[in-house]
Amino acid sequence: MQNFLFVCLGLAAGILSGMLGIGGGVILIPALVFLCGFTQHQAQGTTLAILVPPIGFLAALKYYQAGNVKLAVAVFICAGFFIGGLIGASLVQNLSDPILKKMFGVFLLIVALHTIFTK
Repeated sequence: MQNFLFVCLGLAAGILSGMLGIGGGVILIPALVFLCGFTQHQAQGTTLAILVPPIGFLAALKYYQAGNVKLAVAVFICAGFFIGGLIGASLVQNLSDPILKKMFGVFLLIVALHTIFTK
């Protein structure tokens, strides 16, 4: 039954990612923490693990077919993300779960406020 929940979470994250361009982590991390009892570290690690396969390929293909992908830019961002992910994951391992959870919440709040109040 829990595997069905995980598939549903993935489906919801995929739909919202495809529609809004948000990272699945905005949906998955809170869901794994609040619905599934994961620690913040477990939720973030699990969400990063889903990036290993080409998980967004079909959604990106649709955007590409519509002329909405700047492929050269994506390659450079991917290279930075590859190294940045290693650095960020290394830095966060020694933080306590409550501190990491607060950092994640503040980040989401800043993004939300910026999205709501800018033109």
